[in-house]
Amino acid sequence: MSADDMSRRLGRLHAVSAPSLPPNSPLRGLLEVTRLLRADEELPELLAAIARTIAESLGYATVAVNLYRPAWDDFCVTTVHGGPEAEETLLGRVRDLADWEPLLDDRFLRGGAYAVPEQGLFVPMRHSDGHLLGILSVDELQPGREPGDDELDALAALSEHAALAVQAAQEAADAARHRLALEELLAVSSRLTAEPAVDEILRAVCSGIRDAIGFLNVYAQLADPGTQRLEPRAAVGWVMEDLLAGGGVPLADVEALLDPAFEIEGCYLLTDDEARRRLRAGAGEYVSRMNGRGPRAWNEHWLFVPLRDADGELIGMIWVDEPSDRLLPRADMLQALRIFANQAAAAIMSAAHQQELRFLADHDPLTRLLNRRAFVDRLDGEVARANRYGRSFALVLCDLDGFKELNDRNGHAAGDEALQVFGSVLTAALRRPDEAFRIGGDEFALLLAEASEDDARAVVARAATALEGNGDARLDGVRASYGVAACPANATDAQTLFRLADEALYLAKRNGSGFQFSLVTS
Repeated sequence: MSADDMSRRLGRLHAVSAPSLPPNSPLRGLLEVTRLLRADEELPELLAAIARTIAESLGYATVAVNLYRPAWDDFCVTTVHGGPEAEETLLGRVRDLADWEPLLDDRFLRGGAYAVPEQGLFVPMRHSDGHLLGILSVDELQPGREPGDDELDALAALSEHAALAVQAAQEAADAARHRLALEELLAVSSRLTAEPAVDEILRAVCSGIRDAIGFLNVYAQLADPGTQRLEPRAAVGWVMEDLLAGGGVPLADVEALLDPAFEIEGCYLLTDDEARRRLRAGAGEYVSRMNGRGPRAWNEHWLFVPLRDADGELIGMIWVDEPSDRLLPRADMLQALRIFANQAAAAIMSAAHQQELRFLADHDPLTRLLNRRAFVDRLDGEVARANRYGRSFALVLCDLDGFKELNDRNGHAAGDEALQVFGSVLTAALRRPDEAFRIGGDEFALLLAEASEDDARAVVARAATALEGNGDARLDGVRASYGVAACPANATDAQTLFRLADEALYLAKRNGSGFQFSLVTS
């Protein structure tokens, strides 16, 4: 008899009140269980009440609920009604599905229950889609009583009600987890906009994934364009120091894992064997050992979700491990993981964009050197410091000789490349406290802290030598001229200092082609 059939029967019996029925009446038991299902009870209390009702209404001394554990592919006794001795013997007992299969043989089937001689009665509790949720077992019928067909039908119906309770509790738990994931996602999203640092963004995302989806270990990496590796940036569960000690992962290795065959909801799920076949020896050191053995169990699986920029390029990866329920994630969990990853990628790109805007406020976008605005501020500051504290510094102005011809001959793109190369040459020639600026066109400036005439000559000589011996075709035919003025030796105000350095540069250019240098001497 199905639960729907039983509900319709109960509807016809609506006029019958439970108190008017005998204490051990199956109908009384059905009415009581129906009332319990409508109550707002937690599953353990509800199953305990159902077991008690079965015992009282059908006359069984012992009733046990064996719930299926998909992570382990076994059944665990979670509920026992039958006194302290029965609880001590049965509660927590675990049996594999293979142990139950001989007892659930059709030759023992009577109505909806399996009556196994000297073993007891067993009734499967099934989900509405047919898969097994648990097994209800009863034993020790009162002496002299044998269960009739009506009682077996009632037991089967009560078992269906218990299955409905288990299914409802599991679905409610899933819905609660999904709701929590959405709430945590909203909370994390609101925090990300206020997090300026990429590592803080990733830490917030890792914590959100742990709290919302239930993965105990979460680990975020970002791609380093220079090394072409994914480097550790944030983690929860895993020890960050251990991850840093392990070093980054080559992008080429990770690309081998991004096979569409393993993609689910934008995430990638592989078995340990599949992942290791695709990686070089030694990979996979972050895989946990929190495993189950059931068909839906998490068993050394690899689960990760890539972080991509607006152009689809891989910028990072989020790895997750050790699900709290030890089960492979459902589709809605993977969808939530993908959304967290999308939020992380968007926040990282936004942070990078904001950082670039701040950088460009005082840097030249082509050469990445400090710009004219920054130069004016720094020059004024250095002059004020020199006058107040008796310090000294040198100003070097320089530009490229033959730059116009290069542009005319090869185009402005070639000119831009020449400026970039020259900016790198200047930066490499500086001492640690010095600064380089692009102040317009092919004009550059250097501020040399605490620099004597010899210091200035040495810096310029390094730059000139590097430029002469560069051999870069992008600098074909291009040389540089330099003019130097010192503060306070040559001037004690920024305007005069700049004019003197510019005059020295003009004199250097008048001396002819190639490396030219002029130092103010008066």
